[in-house]
Amino acid sequence: MWFFARDPVRDFPFELSPEPPEGSPPGPWVLHRGRKKATGSPVSIFVYDVKPGAEEQTQVAKAAFKRLKTLRHPNILAYIDGLETDKCLHVVTEAVTPLGVYLKARAEADGLKELELSWGLHQIVKALSFLVNDCSLIHNNVCMAAVFVDRAGEWKLGGLDYMYSAQGNGGGPPRKGIPELEQYDPPELADGSGRAVREKWSADMWRLGCLIWEVFNGSLPRAAALRNPGKIPKSLVPHYCELVGANPKVRPNPARFLQNCRAPGGFMNNRFVETNLFLEEIQIKEPAEKQKFFQELSKSLDSFPEDFCRHKVLPQLLTAFEFGNAGAVVLTPLFKVGKFLSAEEYQQKIIPVVVKMFSSTDRAMRIRLLQQMEQFIQYLDEPTVNTQIFPHVVHGFLDTNPAIREQTVKSMLLLAPKLNETNLNVELMKHFARLQAKDEQGPIRCNTTVCLGKIGSYLSATTRHRVLTSAFSRATKDPFAPSRVAGVLGFAATHNLYSMNDCAHKILPVLCGLTVDPEKSVRDQAFKAIRSFLSKLESVSEDPTQLAEVEKDVHAASSPGMGGAAASWAGWAVTGVSSLTSKLIRVHPTAAPAETNVPQRPAPEGLPAPAPTPVPAAPTTSGPWETQEEGKDTEEDSSAADRWDDEDWGSLEEAESVLAQRDDWSTRNQASRAGQASNPGHRSQESDWSSWEAEGSWEQDWQEPSPPEPPPEGTRLASEYNWGGPEPSDKGDPFAALSVHREAGAQSRRDSWGDDNWEGLETESRQVKAELARKKREERRREMEAKRAEKKAAKGPMKLGTRKLD
Repeated sequence: MWFFARDPVRDFPFELSPEPPEGSPPGPWVLHRGRKKATGSPVSIFVYDVKPGAEEQTQVAKAAFKRLKTLRHPNILAYIDGLETDKCLHVVTEAVTPLGVYLKARAEADGLKELELSWGLHQIVKALSFLVNDCSLIHNNVCMAAVFVDRAGEWKLGGLDYMYSAQGNGGGPPRKGIPELEQYDPPELADGSGRAVREKWSADMWRLGCLIWEVFNGSLPRAAALRNPGKIPKSLVPHYCELVGANPKVRPNPARFLQNCRAPGGFMNNRFVETNLFLEEIQIKEPAEKQKFFQELSKSLDSFPEDFCRHKVLPQLLTAFEFGNAGAVVLTPLFKVGKFLSAEEYQQKIIPVVVKMFSSTDRAMRIRLLQQMEQFIQYLDEPTVNTQIFPHVVHGFLDTNPAIREQTVKSMLLLAPKLNETNLNVELMKHFARLQAKDEQGPIRCNTTVCLGKIGSYLSATTRHRVLTSAFSRATKDPFAPSRVAGVLGFAATHNLYSMNDCAHKILPVLCGLTVDPEKSVRDQAFKAIRSFLSKLESVSEDPTQLAEVEKDVHAASSPGMGGAAASWAGWAVTGVSSLTSKLIRVHPTAAPAETNVPQRPAPEGLPAPAPTPVPAAPTTSGPWETQEEGKDTEEDSSAADRWDDEDWGSLEEAESVLAQRDDWSTRNQASRAGQASNPGHRSQESDWSSWEAEGSWEQDWQEPSPPEPPPEGTRLASEYNWGGPEPSDKGDPFAALSVHREAGAQSRRDSWGDDNWEGLETESRQVKAELARKKREERRREMEAKRAEKKAAKGPMKLGTRKLD
């Protein structure tokens, strides 16, 4: 039977990369890139090939293998695995790059900052302090070739080939035999006379001075070059001079060197070093210290290296959230670091944490997530949003904290494109209906209307037809003035989603009622919207062939690119949620119906002059949904409508100040409102609003209104009048079906149009009502007086102070 010996190299769980070795340092070892066979994770593999006649070098390599395997310190190269055979030695460590290669690559890219260098040197000195003070070991090989850098930018001390004990155990220092390494030896070793009394760390501190010189000035040509500091920073020069002094006795201990450099104004006294030191000890810090650290971390991340943020700060943030109960304070730095990640890394590292955060009951956590949703929404897929995020976010609509309800409404702007049919058209609409009708906060009702207008293009055709008109009509009756403005602007922004019949029968009657609103901002926007809708109706009336083009989006499937307005809104919705209300009227110009060449109808002759009103004169033509008006309209926009450009949708703290901005209309309408209040048939806006609270949801309110009752016989319809335009053409008129009596009696009514004194009839009607009310009050007064007289006569006179006896 044959037995085959197993190849240990082939069975080794790590394999070398086919790429050539990268910048191997001088010495017996050759550095290769590699990976773990099971997981594919990158590693570095140091390989030493045993050669005949090199027993001394082989013993040095085996000693280094043993030292690296037993020494564990954050600043010393981390050992992972190893392989020792008769032909070779393999030492597997964390993935690193030689310092010389790293500095050259950074210099060619964006340059190396002093912050990074200060922390790198801090790590090497700390490793030397550990070896000398804690282990009584002399490194004996500190130079550029013995330092490596990991993927986070951390400097690691390696090159342990020539290490020996400071206590004299095991003999003196081994012989190097490599000229490139012997040039870093201190002068007292080269002399060999032993004239100077030195400390155990003296030689390594000299070599540290050589390393500092090379880091800032490049390769060391000769020892005499150390006299010129070159590009070494001024704050480091005094301490550097102590290292390369001729007297080895005065060279500082590594721990003392760190203390000197960390003094106020020292080279290593900066925010970057302090952050790293805190992260190294974060597990033993108090919760209050962690909270303060994470709050201040975001301000410093912009000046920190990208690799450091990705590979050192991010793991600490994730650990702090998972096990440290850091809470919402980690969100801001977490999302800031997330900008440095690729899409794949973001999905693997950030998204699982974000999904878990949404299930938290911590209000601070929830509101922070909602406020910063725009930073991670692009990385969330639709199944995750609908199954793991939306069910938790929707609880915010019912929260007792108004700030959470407000942020939840705003977040729907970003979540709507990713919601499925049920969540968007059923579940979300129920919550919006309840908020708009019953929420006690005016800004929240206003923002609900605004958000509905923004996401209108994502709704299904059935939901749009059932919801939008009723919702915006309800908003126009809100006692909170900005909500009424939002309702008008909602009509304007979704103008392409309504049929011509809806525009004429449902929308224009609502808008006309707002032309006498007490708030000037509401009146201004109402007049603009009325002109826009009238221009659409007029253009279709002039050219009926445009009807199909104008109504192309009415029955279209939900899509963010359905119309010009919807497209511009959807594009803006992905980028942010600030100043949402002001964006309502900024719609893409292609969405507006053309109005430039529409002929204007002359005013009918014979009409009486209208009653004077304080409504400012409007231009005869204007862009339907744009705010590009000149002169007076521009000033009005900046003073009234552009109040919506304030930060964050009309915040809860400042929204109530809008109600104080009243003008003359408030006083002029007080008398009329008082008269209307005495009329039991009149319903004010406030009474309408209180009645909405009892109505429930949009399932009841947002239904198609019942068809209007037919007018009494003989009533003249508005469509029967000739409005001063040209004679009807032979083209098919889409409005013909709206009129039952198209031309019957048209001429006689046209002749009698100017005889109707509308102002006189209205005045007479008011006088009659006032007279009837006065008579009723007089009759009631007489009845009360008669009743009092009867009671007095029946009981007889009574004296004060007397007691009635039985």
